Amino acid sequence: MLRCDAVRILLALYSFALAARAVLFAVHPDAAYPDSFYYVDVARALQAGHGFNIDFIWSFVDVGGRIPAKPMLSIASNAHWMPLASLVQLPTMWLLGPTPLASALPFLLIGALAAPMTWLLAREVGAGDRIALAAAIAVSVPAAAAIYMSQPDNFSLFQPLGTAALWLTARGLKGDRRSFALAGLMVGLATLARNDGVLLGAAVGLAFLWDRWRARRSNGGRMPAIPWRYAFACFGLFLVVMAPWYLRQLAVFGSLSPSSSSGRILLIQNYEQMNSVTSDTSLAGFLGQGIGPLLASRILGFVSAIQVFFVIACSAVLAPFVLVGAWTRRRSIDFGPFFLYAGLLFGAAGLVFAVHVPYGTFLHSAVALVPITYILGLEGVVIVATWVARHRRGWTEDRAARLFLIAAVGTVLLNAGAFGFLAARSWNQERDMRLDASAALDRTGAPKTDLVLSADPGGFEYFTGHGGVVTPNDSLAVIREVAADYGTRWLIAERAHIVTPLAPILEMKPRPDWIGPPIYTIPYTGEKTGDPAIDAAPALAIFPICTSAGDTRCSTGTTP
Repeated sequence: MLRCDAVRILLALYSFALAARAVLFAVHPDAAYPDSFYYVDVARALQAGHGFNIDFIWSFVDVGGRIPAKPMLSIASNAHWMPLASLVQLPTMWLLGPTPLASALPFLLIGALAAPMTWLLAREVGAGDRIALAAAIAVSVPAAAAIYMSQPDNFSLFQPLGTAALWLTARGLKGDRRSFALAGLMVGLATLARNDGVLLGAAVGLAFLWDRWRARRSNGGRMPAIPWRYAFACFGLFLVVMAPWYLRQLAVFGSLSPSSSSGRILLIQNYEQMNSVTSDTSLAGFLGQGIGPLLASRILGFVSAIQVFFVIACSAVLAPFVLVGAWTRRRSIDFGPFFLYAGLLFGAAGLVFAVHVPYGTFLHSAVALVPITYILGLEGVVIVATWVARHRRGWTEDRAARLFLIAAVGTVLLNAGAFGFLAARSWNQERDMRLDASAALDRTGAPKTDLVLSADPGGFEYFTGHGGVVTPNDSLAVIREVAADYGTRWLIAERAHIVTPLAPILEMKPRPDWIGPPIYTIPYTGEKTGDPAIDAAPALAIFPICTSAGDTRCSTGTTP
């Protein structure tokens, strides 16, 4: 049983973490990028009674990586992303309606659990009260990653679920068999939030095998901590969570991982191919790039993963202290599952998902490492502070440790504030432009059934209510084919997200005859490049698209 003072500390930490997330929500209350737009759009479709169906294509990986033989909207959702981040929004949407608060509230409430969990975990592993409190405060506002914790995305789900899975696995290795079984439940929920949850499952499985190996090496000196029946219970609880979703995927798509079946996710050579419908993403094409580029991309993916983790998730200042703490705890069973998962995740970043690492894939999964990383890092801070105090006249170990911890946590909080301010300002500017675009379309009398061709269809669905299709990163001829096949009526070109073939259109150079003159533009006010054509290009422009007979809206277009 927890003492009353411990309960008060847990409630205080939860309240602090919840308040921090509420502040971040207040500075930008909307979804902000394709992932969060997608989860909200799917939740709104569910709440409206449309089921797992959406009227936009955020990426062609959702439809096999090519223009389908029978292009159509709407389509079945979640060919790529998992459903939990949408499902958790439904209770609050039923209560509050499809509002930004209804979407964000579950993530604020669930994500704030990471702070008291970190405090409990730190105390259990013997880190000490001071480190436990400091780590929990840092996890409440985790450096540059903090701003994402208020988003309707799987960050705030995967962090507590992943941490719980690793914690329960470590308990199982120390003899708590029920905890090991429950780890399977946490892995299932984490996987329902994000496909990378299977790496957590792999870490749990490897921990079980390590326990059997250790028992065998003892030549009968010790029994395994985890009997087979508890391993089966662990896997069974994983299936209880995941089996219904896997059955749905098989029934709808014929595959457990539909977006991977085309090869585009794993076999692209650069991220630009992600939204190309003509590039070669076969295994032969992947291997055909040559050993040099292949190895370079893997190394860069691994290096990017390290940069993302220590710069965004942990604050670069903590990096050396994390290494000190990790080395000190390298033989600890309490941290064994953490090291296994970290090894698997960084290895997958370099070998499998290298191209995707700089675009958010790694950070989404790495947040599960953050609570334990902070514990290790702050233990490293105390170790270094103690060493410094012993070599500085007049310093005491206790005072040095306290000052170093305050400085470390303060750096994390300042990092969170600075990055949060910059990110929110950028997100707010983009939101305002898209709302202006929505108003402009309304003024033309465009019905909500008019489809839009854009770089971020989920985002425009969120802000305008118009479904649409992503502009493929291919030639103008292919872009026209997509526009004609899906019957899109408008092109919204954004300077910050435009594909190369459409850049001349945004710069107001000669247009093909199927794209009309812009009906609305938003001037660009950012930094100048020195190129008059580029500098004159607007931040956003809306063009009519005319690919059907009798559509005269583009009659003033000019052919290059």
